[in-house]
Amino acid sequence: MADTRNADLTFGATDYLVYAAAVNTAKPVAFADPATPWVNLGWITTEGGLFKTEDESKDIEAAGSLEPIRTLMTKSKKSAQVTFLEGLNPLVRALYDNVPIASLEPTTDVASYDLPDKPNDLRYAFLFDTMDGAKRMRLYMPNGKVAERGDEQPQTEDVMPLQMTFRFYKGAAGTAAVNRAIKYGGVDVSGFFPAP
Repeated sequence: MADTRNADLTFGATDYLVYAAAVNTAKPVAFADPATPWVNLGWITTEGGLFKTEDESKDIEAAGSLEPIRTLMTKSKKSAQVTFLEGLNPLVRALYDNVPIASLEPTTDVASYDLPDKPNDLRYAFLFDTMDGAKRMRLYMPNGKVAERGDEQPQTEDVMPLQMTFRFYKGAAGTAAVNRAIKYGGVDVSGFFPAP
């Protein structure tokens, strides 16, 4: 087999953008700038985002075998953790506080709202865009929500970051929980797909 190593296939994110829209909003054309109703969630820490897939399985044991005779895949959870730097961004704040975005619309420069006593199940569609020069990756999630929130710490030495972990679920009509699009940015990858 030919050596297909290519340093141009490494990927170092130079920018990381997160967008939100109403749950089950259709995904935009791959790598076009998202238009309305997509809203950018603002600046993110230099760590970018942490996308995780957690698979769970169950081994089936049987008499006469010292090893499992079968393994059932029982769950596959997909999530992303992001730390936002704009602690006053209305959509970021709404996601973190688990309130509808309309709660943050100011009247005479002030927004006031109650934090929910029990969690709201507020769902959104999300886009996670990562760039490295002409190379791009996009994750589209039609149905997601904030599943975990980091601590909120206003401080004098830095901005107040808001860390959230998003969990993703299938969308309307069985749309996959996560769709990935890759733009190779002109890098030749033909050696990975030999002719039959």
